Amino acid sequence: CDTTREGLEVKATVQIGKGGESHNGHSGWHTVICFDKTDAGIEFVHVMFAALKGHQERNADWKYVGSRVNEDTGSRRTETYNTTGTGTTKLRDGSAFLNPSRIIYSRWRQKRIGKIPAYSIFAKDGV
Repeated sequence: CDTTREGLEVKATVQIGKGGESHNGHSGWHTVICFDKTDAGIEFVHVMFAALKGHQERNADWKYVGSRVNEDTGSRRTETYNTTGTGTTKLRDGSAFLNPSRIIYSRWRQKRIGKIPAYSIFAKDGV
């Protein structure tokens, strides 16, 4: 990532295991916080971090998924980017918190360029 214009984007979602979603698909640090609503409040299930390559870079970690019109209301969804398989794997590698009673991460697909980082949940000595 280009550190001269680096930022941090934080997203929260109830879609556990999905990966990242952004309105810009830009380079920088990205955090995705997965949670579930319970009778007691919010339960955090997974928190992940990664430095991702923007959609205009070579081997980008983002893909453009566009904008849709809701047929019922006529409203248009904001332009959106989702992480590629490689971008999602980078986020999962950077898991800072994961509730193993809620997530069986060994079933997740991985798509990566290079070796598994030592800090990854997929490393032999991982979480």
